[in-house]
Amino acid sequence: MYRITAAVTIFLCACLSLPALADTSPTEIVTRAENQLWGKTLSGNVDMIITTPTWSKTVSLQMSMDRPTKSFIRITAPAKDGGISSLRIASEMWNYMPAIERTIKIPPSMMLQPWLGSDFTNDDLVKESSITNDYTHSLLGEKSVDGNDAYQIEAMPKPQAAVVWGKLIYTIRKSDFVPLSLEYFDERGERIRMLTYSDIRTVDGRLIPTRWEMQPLNKPGKMTTIVIKSMLYNRPISADIFSLRNLNQKG
Repeated sequence: MYRITAAVTIFLCACLSLPALADTSPTEIVTRAENQLWGKTLSGNVDMIITTPTWSKTVSLQMSMDRPTKSFIRITAPAKDGGISSLRIASEMWNYMPAIERTIKIPPSMMLQPWLGSDFTNDDLVKESSITNDYTHSLLGEKSVDGNDAYQIEAMPKPQAAVVWGKLIYTIRKSDFVPLSLEYFDERGERIRMLTYSDIRTVDGRLIPTRWEMQPLNKPGKMTTIVIKSMLYNRPISADIFSLRNLNQKG
């Protein structure tokens, strides 16, 4: 009896000493990071700072999201851009341009076009594609980022996924699954752009990076920064927000 008990004890100790990834798959790591960042619903205000070698511009945005199918964004400042809005419902997206008083439907071919001259695309802002659902995930390894241990997860597009990137590399802090960076590669394996997350703070009870910097690596001196000013997570959002009627309202 003693020998059996000892063997079981040794086996259990060996199991308990396995690294965390024995219980946490790469897909679960990515899912937890995305849930940490976005929640089920979110609504709040952010500033977007577009920087080029010759000029800089800041716009203030009001945004709401009911994942995974609904997104709404409206520019609130400066006044000359106020009222420009974007709405996504499932795979359909519309932009409202108050200067011409027109609602424009965005075809799928334009989802990867820059959103209002920024380095974020239409798809980035309204989150039609999903790193959780449209990619398969594998662990590349671990690295230290500013003294924090982090997972590096490679995301490869699923065969039928409507995505343009050849692969993504997601760096996620091990201790709390906070995202640290996201690298975008084309189909030839060339790194095209880099999204860096920083200024990690507690917002509405959750730890998130409040500064996001998107840098196109083939355009020196160009960058777009999103700074989260306020955000509420996992609260009910009226269905009226995600409507064409709301798209051309002043807000």
